[in-house]
Amino acid sequence: MILRRFACLLLALPLFSPCAARSQKPLPTVRSGAKSIHLDVVVDTKSGQPVTNLTRKDFVILDNKSPRPITSFKVMTPAQEPVEVVFLLDAVNIPYQMVAYARQGLIKFLRAGDAKLAYPTSLAVLTDNGVMIAKGFSTDGNALSNSLAHYSIGLREINRTAQWGGLQRLQICVNSLQELDAYAARLPGRKLLLWISPGWPLISGPQVYLDAMEERETFNQAVALSTSLRKDSVTLYDVNPIGANESLLFADYYQDFLSGATSPGNVQLAALSLQVLSAQSGGLVFESENDIPGMIRRCLLDAQSWYAIRFDPPPADKPNQFHQITVKLDRPGLIVRTRNGYYSNPRTIGSRR
Repeated sequence: MILRRFACLLLALPLFSPCAARSQKPLPTVRSGAKSIHLDVVVDTKSGQPVTNLTRKDFVILDNKSPRPITSFKVMTPAQEPVEVVFLLDAVNIPYQMVAYARQGLIKFLRAGDAKLAYPTSLAVLTDNGVMIAKGFSTDGNALSNSLAHYSIGLREINRTAQWGGLQRLQICVNSLQELDAYAARLPGRKLLLWISPGWPLISGPQVYLDAMEERETFNQAVALSTSLRKDSVTLYDVNPIGANESLLFADYYQDFLSGATSPGNVQLAALSLQVLSAQSGGLVFESENDIPGMIRRCLLDAQSWYAIRFDPPPADKPNQFHQITVKLDRPGLIVRTRNGYYSNPRTIGSRR
């Protein structure tokens, strides 16, 4: 059980290491109303098949529950805008005895059929020492699977039974997402990041306390990640290899934190978790399956066709104001997914007391 000493540990072990600070891009400054908000919107049937025949008139965009005019609307495919896919195998959070199962599930997908992948694909592996990102992209599934088979997971350096091991794992994951986003920012088009993992430690709840400085640091990071993932057109997915073997209570807990952090005073560390960031980015979070190739195929359906929609945001009253986005359809029975919000005029809040 997390105790009040958690705050003392955070002071001794900063959640965001100097290495992360160097790799993190500066928070962008956006003048109120000066730049439009871009959304990649996916519409599915209840069976999960993409719907591609909708028009601008079928969509209504709500910004903090107020309708906003659509300024640009396009039906997109990979032929019109490039799509890149990155698979990350998370050996930090997958139980050690299941890492081989997760690796083989990914290899099975890469080698399926004629091993010819639909989109340029790259690989990354996360260990206790950080993230290793392969150079370049390929559509050759056999070549990628061969390289994945040679990745060394190595020994685990974090004590998983220690009370504070979860904090160290969360730090590694957030740092690595920053690196991957910086990598994706240099790529054209839309990027899908499939993180094969049961999720990151949530470390949040009624007995987890942050002091004022920790709240500001956590809020700054939530704003930075939300803004950079949106601007870099990165959609995040949580492909959970544990699936049906995981406690339903634990699997659903992240849903308590899906609404965006609106201020340092209401932020929790779960705002930085894979599950929450994936859902907020418009990606999928799998909770009760363990068919890794099947989950991957469902994620990649999002890249077959989507709607690129822009709207002008209303004037911002203050920096870092969270705006909830709701997309409504004039068609019953369809499921729409996109980013759940954005921060207007994002700026770093000073961390000094």
